[in-house]
Amino acid sequence: MSEENLAASEQELSDAVDQALSEATVVVDEVATLTADLQRLQAEYANYRKRVDRDRASTTEFAFAAVLMEFLPVLDDLDRAAEHGELTGGFKAVADRINSIVEKLGLSKFADANVPFNPEIHEALTHESSTEVTQPTASKILQPGYKYKERVIRPARVAVTDPQTTP
Repeated sequence: MSEENLAASEQELSDAVDQALSEATVVVDEVATLTADLQRLQAEYANYRKRVDRDRASTTEFAFAAVLMEFLPVLDDLDRAAEHGELTGGFKAVADRINSIVEKLGLSKFADANVPFNPEIHEALTHESSTEVTQPTASKILQPGYKYKERVIRPARVAVTDPQTTP
């Protein structure tokens, strides 16, 4: 072969290699773009699943709270009956069973007297003044409050004693 033919062959071979490299670069870029799109879609789907699971849990919790709120008047009636000594025999067993079931479901009663007044958990129904307190205090529980899983579903209704101010 002559040197001219050899140089032409080398040039053709070099051009073919450059073209193949160019095409490979385009393919690699397309693969990288598609991979990035796939990763983004997977992340969006994972976030969607987490949001749906979180929403489902909160919806379930709200539904339970709504049902338990309907039982609060019944629980109040049971408490009043117990205070008056009217819970005896079979009725006491039923009342104890109802209280244990709602407690097992996550409902808890709170009714602490002589604690600082907290508007997040107390509803003030009456006010009085006294020199015995230094801050607004829930001095008497008029109706207990209830929480469902640390969320107040009914605040305790209380009588508040404020510090007496001297004129």
